[in-house]
Amino acid sequence: MEEAPLPSEQGNDGECSTSQRGTDAAAAVSDDQNGISVGRKEFVAPAVGMEFESYDDAYNYYNCYAKEAGFRVRVKNSWFKRNSREKYGAVLCCSSQGFKRIKDVNRLRKETRTGCPAMIRMRIVDSKRWRVLEVMLEHNHLLGLKSYRTIKKMSAGTKRKSQSTADAEERTIKLYRALVIDAGGNGNQSIGENEAGSLSDHLNHLNLKKGDTQAMYNYFCRMQLTNPNFYYLMDLTDEGNLRNLFWADARSRAACVYFGDVIYFDTTFLSNKYEIPLVAFVGVNHHGQSILLGCGLLAGETMESYTWVFKAWSSCMSGCSPQTITTDRCKILHGAIKEVFPRCHHRFGLSHIMRKVPEKLGGLNNYDAIRRVLNKAVYESLKVSEFETAWGAMAQRFGVGDHEWLRALYEDRVIWAPVYLKDTFFAGMSAARPGESLNAFFDKYVHKQTPLKEFLDKYELALQKKHREEALADNDSRNSSHGLKTRCSFELQLSKIYTRDIFKKFQFEVEEMYSCLSTTQLYVDGPVIIFLVKERVSGEGSRREIRDYEVLYNRAAAEVRCICSCFNFYGYLCRHALCVLNFNGVEEIPSKYILPRWKKDYKRLHIPDPGPGDAGTADRMQWLNQLYRSALQIIEEGAISLDHYRAALQTFEDALNRVHQVEEKKE
Repeated sequence: MEEAPLPSEQGNDGECSTSQRGTDAAAAVSDDQNGISVGRKEFVAPAVGMEFESYDDAYNYYNCYAKEAGFRVRVKNSWFKRNSREKYGAVLCCSSQGFKRIKDVNRLRKETRTGCPAMIRMRIVDSKRWRVLEVMLEHNHLLGLKSYRTIKKMSAGTKRKSQSTADAEERTIKLYRALVIDAGGNGNQSIGENEAGSLSDHLNHLNLKKGDTQAMYNYFCRMQLTNPNFYYLMDLTDEGNLRNLFWADARSRAACVYFGDVIYFDTTFLSNKYEIPLVAFVGVNHHGQSILLGCGLLAGETMESYTWVFKAWSSCMSGCSPQTITTDRCKILHGAIKEVFPRCHHRFGLSHIMRKVPEKLGGLNNYDAIRRVLNKAVYESLKVSEFETAWGAMAQRFGVGDHEWLRALYEDRVIWAPVYLKDTFFAGMSAARPGESLNAFFDKYVHKQTPLKEFLDKYELALQKKHREEALADNDSRNSSHGLKTRCSFELQLSKIYTRDIFKKFQFEVEEMYSCLSTTQLYVDGPVIIFLVKERVSGEGSRREIRDYEVLYNRAAAEVRCICSCFNFYGYLCRHALCVLNFNGVEEIPSKYILPRWKKDYKRLHIPDPGPGDAGTADRMQWLNQLYRSALQIIEEGAISLDHYRAALQTFEDALNRVHQVEEKKE
């Protein structure tokens, strides 16, 4: 007899991977060979969005879960295609579901059914996997021992010789978007003297607490259903334990298209041994605000984990390779970045290094004097020779030439000292001036003992706050004029182009042109002229001093470069370069020094005409991604106020009508 068809359900394929590829998260029922008894395994509760390789895998998962919970399973309904008789839907329920039929009431057999509502409804989707569409977890009766036998209706295609219970428990279930975890976390077995060889394996996975995996799973399932472009990857050990994890929501993936050129890879919580081993990919948007470009949880500070998460991020971002990555000072990180992003400029964060000065040097005699000399060498050296001379003098004067930390720091100087990094673009994430720092993206939301479940709640709050700040800044930059403070043409020029926050930073440079005392020509080499700009700056205490800055100018090539390298560090021209342009009668900043990433309308990218002919799959994916990014901008700004919401809603309705008109014209 034919069953009624299941309601249609359009899928939303996310990504989930083992260490090999980005589509599978294998959850294994443990076997005794792993040294962990089956009784120690706890199955994640079923939830909407789970996917399985086959019907049998789905059934076996629910069966194992039921055994752990203490109830039996039976197949309530199955749906088959009319022609092929291929199963495409099913409802699995608790054996206590429903009641006896009227004709069976008078039989002597005791009534065992209670009308229990616990069930899962699933069907096969476009990806040919079985997806859970509906879940009821609550039972209306007491649950029994975890040794129930299961009632299973076997179809003709799945009937086979019965296997022993042990065999069934040992077979691997390919379970998408779910994990199997140990009852106390990822295995807390005690390690005796004879088990020392397994110590590395024990540490080679995330030390999750009970409930952490369920919290992660619930969050990921919810995001897959509500966030169409949400992406995550899992890296599992051979034993099925979660080793590394990466995820990025739709906004992060869209933002990477615009602002993925400069990345700060934040390992603060991992390296400082926080409760959650969190790492974050952080960028900077067109307002100079920090934005999240992806997150991860890593088993440890190892080459394997770092390499995996970089590859995961690159895969998520369609092969994106950043121009510059800043990290904490770490040789392992340096090696992983060189392997995954060989063309990327990797730099150690200056603020991280300077923050460790009190810890590393605080016990030395003359610490205060050493710190002052070190700061002067780092922040005020304009030439490599100046830095190296100042460092050598410090080492000799205070007898710290053999200090281990300082010696290692000097060996790495070309990766962190600003004087060596003038050709590296940082987009404001260099922290090259005293007092500037790169702060952890979740700094105000995570403390040393924050549990993972609590962090997932705070994670969403943090992102909501950041998204609202960006939407408000977009609205402010677009709808209000920037107040001018001088009569300089450069200020007027960029006031019409840049976002408010970036313009204010540039405006300060324009104002500080008046602290530059003179601009004089030093020498000429063909079309290139070297100028000397003298500026009065603050010295130690309240003392003022004069400092010289050399500026290269090439009128033919419209090129101006200052020795302070403000443009590469911060993304806009410095006061010294502006003085040279002004000295040479230039009234507008050359276009090469007006970066698109700071423009008010930067995210409204022009899409080139693909030309005639049918579009290929790659083109359609590109269109889909661009349409999503464009719609996301309307969504973000549409949530600012009720008026914005109404305008955004009307825009979508108008756009949809116009799209429908295209189809009508074809007809």
